[in-house]
Amino acid sequence: MRKIINPFSLLLFVLLFSCKKEGQECVLDNEVLGIQIDFELERLEDQFFEARTKEDFSYLLDAHPLFAQNYLQMGTYSERDDLIEELLWANKDTLLIDLYQEVRTYFADISELELELRTAFKHIKYHYPEFKVPKVYTVVTGFGSDIYLDKDILVIGLDYYLPFEHRFQPPDLPLYITKRYQREYLVPMVVKAISTQFNRTDMSQNTLLAEMIYYGKSYHFTKSILPCTPDEYIIGYTADEVAACFANEVMIWSHFVENDLLFTTNPFEIRKYVGEAPYTDAISPDAPGRIGRWLGWNIVDDYRFNNKFSLQEMMLESDTEKIFRQSGYKPRP
Repeated sequence: MRKIINPFSLLLFVLLFSCKKEGQECVLDNEVLGIQIDFELERLEDQFFEARTKEDFSYLLDAHPLFAQNYLQMGTYSERDDLIEELLWANKDTLLIDLYQEVRTYFADISELELELRTAFKHIKYHYPEFKVPKVYTVVTGFGSDIYLDKDILVIGLDYYLPFEHRFQPPDLPLYITKRYQREYLVPMVVKAISTQFNRTDMSQNTLLAEMIYYGKSYHFTKSILPCTPDEYIIGYTADEVAACFANEVMIWSHFVENDLLFTTNPFEIRKYVGEAPYTDAISPDAPGRIGRWLGWNIVDDYRFNNKFSLQEMMLESDTEKIFRQSGYKPRP
């Protein structure tokens, strides 16, 4: 896949994305920003690492019952004290303490993160008035979990989002995935996780197209909620990879058409194009991995904009073949 100097630019749909361009600055819609939401973020990593006794931890579990029940799974312990003993043990682990200190240094001020999350939740509330904003907790997990989300709470493991050059990195992730665990990717990851609540894609056909549409909806939703966020932070490519994909869109699409890939149900073939991988070797060693997801994003974009659907209408459509047919998708030459 050749590299280019001037990337192909998508047409910006100002109103649908609630964002306008003034020079190079992206300005969010005041109507969205004016929405009132019940938003609360609590930094639990400080409270938990400052706790020293069983009484301290017992107080924290009582003070944060949803966190204790939903995230710590307190109900799975035969005795409450068993969970407290685990927490006390973790607080004495020297590596975990060291990791916590590094998180405290790098994330000393998370006011910008708090603002980004608040703004994202306002955008979701704008499109989905019934959306319940989860209470947000930050923690240090010892690389146990990056993002936990349910209908009540959102838990962010800040240790996953230390700089890529940092000596602490998630131990079980390959390098090409670890590079996506950076501060800039955090809020897009959260929004993509939330998108699953609204994504009604029918996966029962088990086709590559269904997978492409599912992920395409996820990325389209995320871009709609974070209109000023560059594409690379949404899909997890570099800026050069995004530019190269657009420059080679005709070639990429031709590969899918000529090899009759869209309706294949072969799981090994599907994985080649939407599964995690450093590159899509079936197309080119220079083609980034998960390129089927990127192509699905383009199809979903065209489906919504060519038919003037609302975000809700687009996310509710379950028929992947209908989405493809009505998208009128054609690669940009």
